[in-house]
Amino acid sequence: MLLQAERLETPDAMEAIELFYQKGWTDGLPIVPPTAERILAMLSTVDMQPDTVLGAIPERGRVFTAEVVAINAVMAGCLPEYFPVVVAGIAAISDPVFGLHGPTASTHGAGILMIVNGPIIQGIGLNCGQGLFGPGHRANATIGRALRLVLINAGGSPGFDRTTLGHPGKYTYCIAEDENTDWLPLHVQRGFDKTVSTVTVFAGEGPNQMNNHTALRGENILLTLADRMSALGTFNMGGQTEMVVVICPEHYRTLNEQGWDKAKVQEFLYEHAARPLVDLKEGGYLQQPVQAGDEKILVRAVPSPADILLIVAGGEAGRFSACIPGWFNMKACHSVTKAIRDVTCGT
Repeated sequence: MLLQAERLETPDAMEAIELFYQKGWTDGLPIVPPTAERILAMLSTVDMQPDTVLGAIPERGRVFTAEVVAINAVMAGCLPEYFPVVVAGIAAISDPVFGLHGPTASTHGAGILMIVNGPIIQGIGLNCGQGLFGPGHRANATIGRALRLVLINAGGSPGFDRTTLGHPGKYTYCIAEDENTDWLPLHVQRGFDKTVSTVTVFAGEGPNQMNNHTALRGENILLTLADRMSALGTFNMGGQTEMVVVICPEHYRTLNEQGWDKAKVQEFLYEHAARPLVDLKEGGYLQQPVQAGDEKILVRAVPSPADILLIVAGGEAGRFSACIPGWFNMKACHSVTKAIRDVTCGT
């Protein structure tokens, strides 16, 4: 298998790390030097030639080959068995429906969230529990970081991108859904068999955490969450944008015991994550004069219940759920789910 990338030699690994800093090939954190042996180990898990095209950003004339993606996966610290997930993630963000150029060029600072479903979660040890969005899990941290490094080094999105604020998810933003529940997993809702492993990509803000430790009824938990979802100042209010909602295990158990399933939760949140039109006008979010009846016209956070990407995840202790507002609108950027071609886990 012949690699095409230019070969550089350094006296040792530390010199290689410093060289990558000097070249601007890192996200600000140290990298693993991508030796030929490590690159080939990545490629062997997907049985692809180095010049296989996995995706592109046509607006920038950028192409992602299997070799380039493998190089960045090595740099990120991925183990070879993680590489099929990275490949599926690159394919998903390269889908024209996702509109990769937009969220990676915007000053909004959206990160690309990867939600993994299926048997591969257990196969490679992805975290779907305690500290869901935080540090401590190699698979989550390095898979998400690999996607970001590909964008930096092959996608024309430098590490110091033009976002006004950005958020930590632009380093790495990869989670898994807890599928040990009575609810349908996200990928099954999207038409995949439960035995298939998938990656769903979504361009969004950082997690907006919601706290409700006292509610005994599912409706009250969801009303608290709906209020968080309908806050002024996101693209969701007044736009046509998806939103991710993460229900923690304690909130899930209360809801499930009271007869709520995902479809019912999505319908409820769609109906209640809304504000009167007058709020958007008085808040200056819409530069239009207030008119009689504006207080009766509702502006919803999402266009339909299906536009809420609902998952169960997080630690067993603590009644904290979250929502993640999306980027701009679905005509420019829509979430995409792709199957993972996984050899090691047989999915």
